[in-house]
Amino acid sequence: MNLRSKSKPIDKCYYPGARKYNIISCNLVGQDTFKGGVVTEDIFRFADELGPSKIIHVYEPSVGLKAVLVVDNVAAGPSIGGVRMAPDVSTEECFRLARAMTLKNAAAGLPYGGGKAVIYADPKMEKEKKIELIRVLACSLREIEEYIFAPDMGTDEDCMASVKDEIGRVVGLPRVLGGIPLDEIGATGWGLRHSTEVALEFCDFKLEGARVAVQGFGAVGKNAARFLAEKGSVVVAIGDSRGTLYNPDGLDVDVVIALKESGGSVVDYPGGQKLERDAVIDVDCDIWIPAARPDVLNEENVHRLRTKLVVEGANIPITQGAEKYLHEKGILCVPDFIANAGGVICAAMEYEGASECAALQAIEEKVRTNTRLVLKNAADKEILPREAALELALSRIHKAMGYRRWSLFSSAPGFV
Repeated sequence: MNLRSKSKPIDKCYYPGARKYNIISCNLVGQDTFKGGVVTEDIFRFADELGPSKIIHVYEPSVGLKAVLVVDNVAAGPSIGGVRMAPDVSTEECFRLARAMTLKNAAAGLPYGGGKAVIYADPKMEKEKKIELIRVLACSLREIEEYIFAPDMGTDEDCMASVKDEIGRVVGLPRVLGGIPLDEIGATGWGLRHSTEVALEFCDFKLEGARVAVQGFGAVGKNAARFLAEKGSVVVAIGDSRGTLYNPDGLDVDVVIALKESGGSVVDYPGGQKLERDAVIDVDCDIWIPAARPDVLNEENVHRLRTKLVVEGANIPITQGAEKYLHEKGILCVPDFIANAGGVICAAMEYEGASECAALQAIEEKVRTNTRLVLKNAADKEILPREAALELALSRIHKAMGYRRWSLFSSAPGFV
């Protein structure tokens, strides 16, 4: 058995090595690590000038809990980031998502940092078992005050209610507990609609009559489709884990949502063409919205995309090389932490005691302002929209870090 191995570069890096920000490229350190006859990983392989400040692995065998928490940069305040549940998550994915939250909070001008938690488990498990895992995770992280729990893929407001009961440090709660349920009101989808409207100021077509394809039809995808359809767009394709539904004449979004909420799939829709899961990439459309897992559009499949505008609803859904390819082909791509910031803006507003109406208004204002600013700067400087977005976020992060004695934390009581 070969007990020595070299760390390999992260070849699906979220952050393009932008001209000023090569430190964000997050390549693993090429280094042999060997201890006690067991190969170990370099735990600092993700480290750069922004963080992460903490990586915590959580294990509780009595209930089968395996989880990871990454608290990234908290110079501006405590981290807000959702708890994601999937059987194939990883520390690398958790870090990349936490960094996305750091950038997202900074770009939105929120006094919060970035964090993320992932649980290695099937999100389709029995509800009682899921709640048990969430409760155990919350208890194990009780003392990590820099992290505020929130819902994400595979978790919801019921899960957050159990966190509230255990430790109290949470957002995305049910209404009955005074929360603003992010999924129910479609906070992220609401922001995507407004980001799309602004992005069309830089395109040669209008939203009314535009053909939309949505990859992923969970809370983000379904609400984005619903809000865009209400503005006159035509949703022609929807994909989920079981397949793709396509109709060039348009789909009834409300019917598809009802099917999903009853436990079905988009391919159970009584009409349209039923295609393979990844066929949503091939659909001829004007607007393409990825709203599922990371890296769904990559160097191997991006050439199949036939669209004019991509608005990133998921976190890190497109690889660095794929975004560059789209830019070179003249396809406008609105970065994730600009377009999908509605959820975290709503979460921050809830944490500060704001009303649902105020949260929706804040999402509209912040997302529209930032989308316009980023796309204008990208056009003026002839750079990728993501590079312009990074410049915006990093300038705010570095300024917040400049107010700290130490760059990533403070010794003041209650600073989080």
